[in-house]
Parts: sequence; structure tokens; C-alpha cells
Amino acid sequence: MKYRFFNINAQNPESGQEDLNTHCVQHRIVAVEKQFVAQGDNSFWSICVTSLDSAEKPNPTSNKRAAIDYREILNEQDFAMYAELRNLRKTLAEQEGVPAYALFTNEQLAEMVTRRTLTQSELAGIEGVGKARLEKYGATFINLLKTTLAKS
Repeated sequence: MKYRFFNINAQNPESGQEDLNTHCVQHRIVAVEKQFVAQGDNSFWSICVTSLDSAEKPNPTSNKRAAIDYREILNEQDFAMYAELRNLRKTLAEQEGVPAYALFTNEQLAEMVTRRTLTQSELAGIEGVGKARLEKYGATFINLLKTTLAKS
């Protein structure tokens, strides 16, 4: 933990306030202690701010994967197929009132396209696709893949 002390002039607090506010926005604050020091015209607020070190500061994106732009990874035909799968997923998710990723993730959809998944067993081979998803959504997604591949 780190401590930072601020003395903010009681009669002209603007510059001290700005430093304090900037510090608070840039750090994860654990505690704030303040004490008014009465010295006539020189009165001030003494403030101690306790914050986490940057090494201790949790990184909210550390557990998240970097966003992938499948438009850049997939060729034009594959991306069109991927987009159709996403539209189907969105429609089904809205009908069921669940988040889209509860059906299949973007990564799983892209894998369906690149593997040219046309059977339940091929779909089961994609990481994270279990029996429940296969039974509930497998046939619908495989039919769309077959239809889209037949058009191309």
C-alpha cells in the first residue's frame, strides 16, 4: 500500500483539490483520513490517502481474452457464414432471454465455420460444446452451415 498526503488551503482550495481529485481517479483508494488544521489565515485540511500499489491494483481485463476481429481472420466467404451463425445465435438468444454467448461463443462459431462442421459429432469436437448444447442447438446450427455451404 502507498500513502499520499495532501495539504489543502482552507481559503484557496482549488489547486489542492485538483491534485487530490486527479490522484483519486488514477489510483484504487483504500482509505482516506482527513484532519482540519486551524491556523488562522493559514488553516488547511491535511488529508492522507491510502491506495494500492500499481502491482497490487487489480487489472479488470487480466482474465479477459483480447477481442478478436474475425473479419480480419476469416476470408470473405467464411466471415459471411460466421455472420449468419451470429445472427441465428442472436435470434435464438433473444427468444430464450439469455445472453448470446450462452448458446455458443464467437470462437466456437468461427471454429464451426473453419472446420466446416456438418455433423453432431464434429460439433461435439469443438471445445466447450457439450451434450446439452448439442441437443438444444446443434441441429439448427448444423442445418444453417449445410445450407450456407451449399449456396457457395
